[in-house]
Amino acid sequence: MKWYPLPLGPLQTNCYIISDQNNHCLIVDPGEEPEKIKKYIDGKKLKPIAILLTHAHFDHIGAVDAIRDGFSIPVYIHKKEKDWLRDPALNGSNSFLPGQTISVRPADYLIQNEQEMTLEAFTIQVFETPGHSPGSVSFYFAEGGFVASGDALFQFSIGRTDLRGGNHAELLKSIHEKLLILPEDTIVLPGHGPATTIGQEMDANPFLNGY
Repeated sequence: MKWYPLPLGPLQTNCYIISDQNNHCLIVDPGEEPEKIKKYIDGKKLKPIAILLTHAHFDHIGAVDAIRDGFSIPVYIHKKEKDWLRDPALNGSNSFLPGQTISVRPADYLIQNEQEMTLEAFTIQVFETPGHSPGSVSFYFAEGGFVASGDALFQFSIGRTDLRGGNHAELLKSIHEKLLILPEDTIVLPGHGPATTIGQEMDANPFLNGY
């Protein structure tokens, strides 16, 4: 199992292309620049099977419809943010994108709770990790030894909690109870910035001290 980051748009939001031995792939958080995503996938001759969204902030969903339609694949998001896809006030695009709003068609599948999902050869453990936003989730790939944490956990930092539905105490609880319990060598694939590991963040993330 392989993963590849594609930083997209002005906020350099990480879209991840996760592929298996059969060249099937998952697309996590296609935030912008659909042609860049398509170019990478076509260049590697990958076969997309689904879009997984860690949450529905505008910088993580901007290319969803273009990618969904281009590859005829379904979209997964947590039920608590199903309305955020279509509503610019909820996804933040009306506040952060002057003169532009983002509205995405409804997701094909709603994640109802924590669960294990199987998509082709991928086995994915879905963790509810709210705090940055109410429906934030993290996707853990035990076989690959990595977790896509969205905007919950970053290298030496954590997600902001001053946006709609954010909660600092809830975010810290999510990180400690859902992410830091993973093996320390687990690679963390954050929504922004470089990859890190659970062990590194346990040792050196200043935002997690004293929880």
